[in-house]
Amino acid sequence: MKWFSLSLLAVSSLAMADTLIHNAKGYRYHEGSWQPFTWMLVDNGKITAIGNGEPARAAKAGDRDLNGAQVLPGLIDAHGHVYGFGLEQQQVDLRGTASLDEALARVKDFAGKHPDRRWIVGRGWNQVLWPGKQFPTATDLDKVISDRPVMLERVDGHAAWVNTKALKLAGITTKTADPQGGQILRDEQGQATGVLIDNAADLITKHLSAPTLHERAATLKAAMDALVTMGLTGVHDAGISVDDYKAYQKLGKNDDMPMRIYAMLADSDAARKMLAKAPPKPQFDQRLILRSVKAWADGALGSRGAAMIEDYSDHPNHRGLLLYTPEQLEALTKLAINNGWQVNIHAIGDAGNRLVLDTFEKLSRDGKARALRHRIEHAQVIALDDIPRFRELEVIASIQPTHATSDMNMAEDRVGSERIKGAYAWRKLLDANVRLAGGSDFPVELANPFHGLYAAITRKDRDGKPLDGWYPNEKLNRGEALKLFTVDAAYSGHMENDVGALQVGQWADFIVVDRDYFHSDEMQIDDINVLATYVAGKTVHQQ
Repeated sequence: MKWFSLSLLAVSSLAMADTLIHNAKGYRYHEGSWQPFTWMLVDNGKITAIGNGEPARAAKAGDRDLNGAQVLPGLIDAHGHVYGFGLEQQQVDLRGTASLDEALARVKDFAGKHPDRRWIVGRGWNQVLWPGKQFPTATDLDKVISDRPVMLERVDGHAAWVNTKALKLAGITTKTADPQGGQILRDEQGQATGVLIDNAADLITKHLSAPTLHERAATLKAAMDALVTMGLTGVHDAGISVDDYKAYQKLGKNDDMPMRIYAMLADSDAARKMLAKAPPKPQFDQRLILRSVKAWADGALGSRGAAMIEDYSDHPNHRGLLLYTPEQLEALTKLAINNGWQVNIHAIGDAGNRLVLDTFEKLSRDGKARALRHRIEHAQVIALDDIPRFRELEVIASIQPTHATSDMNMAEDRVGSERIKGAYAWRKLLDANVRLAGGSDFPVELANPFHGLYAAITRKDRDGKPLDGWYPNEKLNRGEALKLFTVDAAYSGHMENDVGALQVGQWADFIVVDRDYFHSDEMQIDDINVLATYVAGKTVHQQ
């Protein structure tokens, strides 16, 4: 018999352990590798002992026999948008539309089914998938709905498509200036076409009515209930409002948080009042933690808002958008660091990534500042010379593997054959000893974490293309990929002692799945089905 972890603390607590989970075929991360286990003892939601072979005590009533089922640590999405995911269930879904006509048909159908809604709101369109790959227009939308304002976010959340009614409501004319970090697309006469890039979308969104606290909490709860069915026991919520935080607190007080939320406070005037003080302590048995701030250096690649050092390869004289000036980004970062907040900054283009690295280099020179574990969210297109700087500055690269397989149809068009070598460059980052964390960026991508694991391992879309994978030299192996969504995600949220590895003393957050992740066909990884999800040893999802 071989026991992988039976510390003196664990031995002394065996008699007190309230639940034996046994007859499992599980994997946990121990001493630098993924190792099997067959049983664990859980007391008050935490693991007191875990091993392989005969359990430390005989089974008794109330214990859980898993009948040989496959077990993994609960998966953690290091970058998702919980409220946005919840809203997506209530709006027009344009994901996967293959043409402008199909998108318009969905809008028309949704509007017809919801005649009482003052605004028609939706998300998910991607003009790159449509014939001609041209941005849609307000005139297109006017053909199907002109009596109510319409606002439809692009799949990446960095552009809005609106109708003429919305443009008029927002007062957008030929004289309306582009806001800092935003662009109003215009025709040859200077008229707004109906697509607003990045900060320009704020001209529209400020006219949408804000939800009540009860509505916000209900949306978050519905989202979390759906996410745990996919095997997620934790999410790093990438850019919450102060009102979202209050809604999470409302849920926590009512014991209505089925998963762990590591929240990033979206930069705003209200947020900066919170940043002027130390972060609040974890709440509800670490179900809610707020100790980081989220900012945006640039936009997205698909809408050409990502900030590039040189011109876009498919758009001369255009280099994207910086959403903050260097001085503004430095001021925010300094405020956060001085009060003990982790700083997580969205950067997709090579200029955006360089700006963030420069900011961290200037402000994170001492060990105390670096111990906050600052992150670059996406780290998508990086100048090759900048890759080693992540390690030198101890900056975490928070990546989303499915972005690569979604973007491969246009990424090289945008950046060319040389810059693509530093794009979605996970193997280069790991070889440079950079700490990574894995997520999905849902609802930009689908939330299922097994899609991300599959993408990281194969570099293929879900149809198995391209045959050898897209830039296959950047693939990760199965252990590395699983670590992204468990141990590394936990570390990037300062929770490596609490979750992610199934170690003694950690919360018993784990999932039961329908096949062996490490030994099944790699082309089936994205089809893994979650049979049950446990948080702190309690069932939050069961098929």
